[in-house]
Amino acid sequence: MPANVSRSISAPLARPAITLVGLVLCWQALVWATAIEPFLLPPPAAVLDALILRHEIILKHAGVTLLEIVLGLVLGVLLGTSTALLMALSGEVRRWLMPVLVVSQAIPVFALAPILVLWLGYGLASKVAMAALIIFFPVTAAFHDGLRRTDKSWIDSARTLGCTGWRLLWRVRMPAALPGFAAGLRIAAAVAPIGAVVGEWVGSSAGLGYLMLHANARLQIDLLFAALIVLAAMAVSLYFLIDIITRRALHWQPETDPA
Repeated sequence: MPANVSRSISAPLARPAITLVGLVLCWQALVWATAIEPFLLPPPAAVLDALILRHEIILKHAGVTLLEIVLGLVLGVLLGTSTALLMALSGEVRRWLMPVLVVSQAIPVFALAPILVLWLGYGLASKVAMAALIIFFPVTAAFHDGLRRTDKSWIDSARTLGCTGWRLLWRVRMPAALPGFAAGLRIAAAVAPIGAVVGEWVGSSAGLGYLMLHANARLQIDLLFAALIVLAAMAVSLYFLIDIITRRALHWQPETDPA
């Protein structure tokens, strides 16, 4: 492998690795300095042992949570994009839907979780619905904002050429709104695990949230932290995967990250 290619791959990975090592060292230093009991804060070595010894059960529950997150992400993105397009196409629809969107975000997630479990049961559906509800607003808001901020000169030029209605939306406003849509997707990837785990806490028989709840009840805090680390790794991986996909899809957009 050429040296420049190797550097381009290793450079983005070096900073997260250094950050991770620093956090683990701070964690270990806190355990040493406070002599805190392991059932309150286990040392990193104990959590690593739990990850290794209980990897089968952790991976089993992680697969359930990952499925809930992905399905919720797909459903939430589909609903969010559809709503944003309808609001951009019709001012009357926007005036009716905008208050509903605002009210939906004013209701705490924990208040909705028991209702969804009651309506949809303890299975996969209630967790997917919870994740989709959390994802729905940021995707809708970001995409609609991008559609609304389309350069007026582009719209005027398209209308001069006879492009109106859906054609104007599809050929001009949607391409212009893609950066905003990508930002909404990144936010959705970051918050999607919240909905799935909250749903598992309220009522479930599988998933990392379920595993964490039962590990806490049995004072298996090392297992709880192991499940939490896996959940965080899943969320971060999903975020960076979507970030890479959106950056490549929007390759014409200038990079703003410092070199």
